[in-house]
Amino acid sequence: MDVALAPAGEDVEVAVLDDEGRPAGLTRVGRSGLAEHVARLEERSPRWVWADTAAVHPLLLAHGVRVARCHDLRMSHAVLARSAYVRGLASAGDARWAAREAVPEESEPTLLDVGAAEPEVDLVDVVAEHRAQQDAVAGSLHPARLRLLLAAESAGALAGVELTHVGLPFDAAEHERLLARLLGARPLPGQRPPALEALAVQVREVLEAPALNPDSGPDLLQALRRAGLDVSSTRQWELARVEHPVVGPLLEYKKLARLHGANGWSWLSAWVADGRFRPGYIPSGVVTGRWAARGGGALQLPKQVRAAVVAEEGSVLVVADAAQLEPRVLAAVARDEAMAAASRRGDLYQALVDDRVVDTRAHAKVAMLGALYGATSGESGRLLPRLQRSYPAATAYVEAAARAGEAGEVVTTWLGRSSPTPPEAWAEAQQWAAQPEADPDDRRTARTQAREWGRFTRNFVVQGTAAEWALCWLADLRRSLVVLGEVDGRAARLVYFLHDEVIVEAPAALSGAVEDAVRASAARAGRLLFGSFPVDFALDVRTVVRYSDAG
Repeated sequence: MDVALAPAGEDVEVAVLDDEGRPAGLTRVGRSGLAEHVARLEERSPRWVWADTAAVHPLLLAHGVRVARCHDLRMSHAVLARSAYVRGLASAGDARWAAREAVPEESEPTLLDVGAAEPEVDLVDVVAEHRAQQDAVAGSLHPARLRLLLAAESAGALAGVELTHVGLPFDAAEHERLLARLLGARPLPGQRPPALEALAVQVREVLEAPALNPDSGPDLLQALRRAGLDVSSTRQWELARVEHPVVGPLLEYKKLARLHGANGWSWLSAWVADGRFRPGYIPSGVVTGRWAARGGGALQLPKQVRAAVVAEEGSVLVVADAAQLEPRVLAAVARDEAMAAASRRGDLYQALVDDRVVDTRAHAKVAMLGALYGATSGESGRLLPRLQRSYPAATAYVEAAARAGEAGEVVTTWLGRSSPTPPEAWAEAQQWAAQPEADPDDRRTARTQAREWGRFTRNFVVQGTAAEWALCWLADLRRSLVVLGEVDGRAARLVYFLHDEVIVEAPAALSGAVEDAVRASAARAGRLLFGSFPVDFALDVRTVVRYSDAG
């Protein structure tokens, strides 16, 4: 049963849809009674159809109502309007269906926020867009794949809101002890912590630049060059190759400055409250379908910080990481039997060594990353021919994607997310380079730009499909955890998601069941996408109390 929901002035309209997608029953609900009305209908296991999950689901959660399924029209529109699998979407280009940023959790959403986030979309619009999307999927080249992708996208939208609502368990006192140990006492606004200031003084003395601000990139680069360092930037990898007394204190300064800026006292005050870290997620916020963050640094939680992520008393953290996900996905989409066989032996990189494709595990990783990201020089370029001989289907698959990108063509993931076309300036540069009167420098520039876009499309088909697998894993796990029930009034809950890693906080008594659920969901995600093709999606699963203990 599909149920459409949209704001209507001071109220909200809710309509059950018939098999043709038309409203068969319409109810107008006051905003104060919406959550209760949704809860009653949720007992019938509907699929909610609305414009934007991020505008509706937070306020339902705030009133204790969690829905199991939805169809997010804006997220689905973004996929269908671009997908090469779709022959046409009636509403393509309609600005009303452009993706919106999520309602900030910290703003304490109320029922009034339903209309505030999407004022120009009413129930008629929702029903019409839903019908247009169903027609587009039905008439597409791969309806089953697209239906799975849209269902996973919408489930991911629900999960993203829930992750912010629940939050990651976080020991603020432990984090403050970490900051004090590494940075010293908390500074006054506008001042550096003592450890940073001491390092800044040391850097100034070594460079004989008493007025230097080490946080200013241009000033620091100028001071380094005056001191005789042959560097073109102040990036860590370039500085690390230079032998000079300033390198040690400067690299330490940069490391601690990142901690202070990204996860220091201000971050702690803004994003951690009541023992939970609640960042903002943007599901499928990256063009490949990977998630992004809109605040709090959800996708950049450094190892230094993880010691403060501690389960509540009586609970544990089940941390699951999909091992070598992108190479396994490549084996599946390319239908490379030999590479799939290697995936079934656990450590895929070690399997390459055992099969004498390369001589060391480190070289196996370099070769595989070179194939995925288009590295043609150095160690990657030297090892790539060995990979091509051993896994011809897999390497041919990414090569074809690269050639398509270099020609300005669109490529598409397994389930149907298509890459953007190159920017207009790129296309103009390619057209000019093809003219007889084009300057040789212009031709070289155009060839370089074409190869760069080819590297993007080469990785797009793999990274995008890996994101689809991860979404299906997340969606299935979200459903499976509900089935486990509660222990002493507490349930297992998803508390973190990072591309190919999830964290579930669960009562200790449910830890074994959660581990089983995590693995079963990964296996089901593989079957959902790739059927019976025998690729194994291996997981590293650890049950810990403190995130840092997961390794």
